Amino acid sequence: MVPYLLRRVAFLVVTLFLASVALFLLLRLLPGDPANALLSVGATPQQIAAARHEIGSDQPLPQQFVTWLGQVATLNLGHSFVSTLPVGPQIASRLVVTVPLTLLAFALAVVIAVPVGFVAAYRSRRWYGALLGGLSQLGIAVPVFWVGVLLITVFALKLRLAPAGGFPQDDWASPGAALNDLILPVVTVALVMSASLIRYVRSATLDVLDSDYLRTARALGSSFVSAMWRHGIRNASVPVISILGIELATTFLGAVVVESVFALPGLGSMLVQGIAEHDYPVIQGVLLVSTFAVLVIGFLADLAQRIIDPRLRAPHLAASR
Repeated sequence: MVPYLLRRVAFLVVTLFLASVALFLLLRLLPGDPANALLSVGATPQQIAAARHEIGSDQPLPQQFVTWLGQVATLNLGHSFVSTLPVGPQIASRLVVTVPLTLLAFALAVVIAVPVGFVAAYRSRRWYGALLGGLSQLGIAVPVFWVGVLLITVFALKLRLAPAGGFPQDDWASPGAALNDLILPVVTVALVMSASLIRYVRSATLDVLDSDYLRTARALGSSFVSAMWRHGIRNASVPVISILGIELATTFLGAVVVESVFALPGLGSMLVQGIAEHDYPVIQGVLLVSTFAVLVIGFLADLAQRIIDPRLRAPHLAASR
């Protein structure tokens, strides 16, 4: 297990480095000079040259990358060109909105998807099983922003059961108010995510229901519940866990849309503002943190699969991974 962890950590570090290189180069390929964020309309060539020297965009790209990589290595993500504030603390303050939104939506989606997906598979030949499967297919095609607008219209504007958007200025100092503001965003993300998860839970459950080992356990006298608990759940959870990792990462990255719809001061709205202002340190910082989060989620999903499935810990399989 230890050699596997060392290999995965090394792979995580190399992947993060390659992602940082790609991120740095892709941002430099965008039209426009980042120094424009410091200048007003009608700036003179001298002012443009001074601004470029101030932010370092007049240096060769390799030198700019080495400087930025040195800052990242010391957990310094630089200072915003527009506000001149350090980017790291700004990202940390936005994560207190994005992370709870992501985790709460993920938990609610799992609570919805697991029983619904199981029923859709177990009763696949009944009309309601087919209906649940069809609704999950329909839910995948629905854009998340449309679901958010619909929920705002019904539950915020008409029924007035929840706020339409915003977040307390003191963040989580008032947990009740913060959770109240997150109700509709969490439900929005959870509904869209659960539609996708239901499909995978249904597929994994169907594979288990048709498996030889489950029929053998039933033939040996085990009840359906006992056979599913002892043999089915573990086998069905292995492919679902990898999908859960992907869905969690997708939810984290997709927060930009939901936060825009509900006017939440999270990481997504910070990224949109940084792009609009050509604020490179903000864009680089947000994307780097998001990339790191996605890689860590993938690492944890792989680790969970290895813990649950003993076949992945077999010596001959471990050597091939």
